[in-house]
Amino acid sequence: MAVIAHETEQRFAVDRVALHHRTGRLEVGEISLVAAVSAHHRGDAFEACHWAVDELKARVPIWKKESGPPGEAWIEGTPVRSS
Repeated sequence: MAVIAHETEQRFAVDRVALHHRTGRLEVGEISLVAAVSAHHRGDAFEACHWAVDELKARVPIWKKESGPPGEAWIEGTPVRSS
């Protein structure tokens, strides 16, 4: 994720990028990812943030284990990349 943050800073007109993904048990609906981008113009920040999150989803191996009445199961995510 640090590499993606650095690439985002190099690719876009932004000052700083921070990415953090929670670990541990989460309840349905809880926030698992924080992406923060600072820039002089909000459009640049939003564009960079969008790109960083897409890259994170495509490149970072995030594993999910779902727990419910039938038991526990590891969920394999399909990388998603927008154009």
